[in-house]
Amino acid sequence: MRLVLLGPPGAGKGTQAAILSDALSIPHVSTGDLFRDNISRETELGREAQQYMDAGRLVPTSVTANMVRTRLGQDDAAKGFLLDGFPRTIEQAEILRDMLAEKGESLDAVVNYTVSEDVVVERMLARGRKDDNEEVIRTRLQVYRDETAPLIDFYRELDLLVDVDAEGTVEDISSATLDALDK
Repeated sequence: MRLVLLGPPGAGKGTQAAILSDALSIPHVSTGDLFRDNISRETELGREAQQYMDAGRLVPTSVTANMVRTRLGQDDAAKGFLLDGFPRTIEQAEILRDMLAEKGESLDAVVNYTVSEDVVVERMLARGRKDDNEEVIRTRLQVYRDETAPLIDFYRELDLLVDVDAEGTVEDISSATLDALDK
C-alpha cells in the first residue's frame, strides 16, 4: 500500500505513522528523518541540504524530492510506503505522481487527519517544547493552511482522499484509519 499522510502540525501524524507502518508492514518515510539521515551520513544530497539549512533557507523541492526518490527506491519500500512530510505542495504532489508513474505505480490513498485548531494548540502546548508557544503554533497552522491545505482539494479531486477525525484516543484514530483504508 502506497500512502501519504496529511494533517496540520499536532494532528498526530507521526504517532499514527508508526502504528500504521507496523500494521501494514510498510516503511514510514518521514522527510525529517530523511534529512537527518542524509546529513549524518554526509551524502551528496545531505551536504546540499545542509548548505541551505546553514544559510537559514528552505531546502529546495528538487533536493527533497531526490531524497524521497532514493528512499522509495530501496527494497523495503517496493511493496509500499507511508509518506509523512512529502508532498507539502501541489508541485511536490505532481513530482511524486510522476516519480511513481515512472515505475508504473500510483498512490493508493491519502489519509487526511482532521483536527480543530484549538485541539492542535492544546496538544502542542502540552508537549512542553520551549519553542512551542500559542503564537508560534498558530503561525505554523496558518503556514499549513496556506501551503499544504490545497493538497486536500488536489487529492480529493483525484478520489484518493480519506478523511479521518484525529480528535480521539490514539487507538481510536488508528482503528478509524485502518477501517477507512479497508473501504
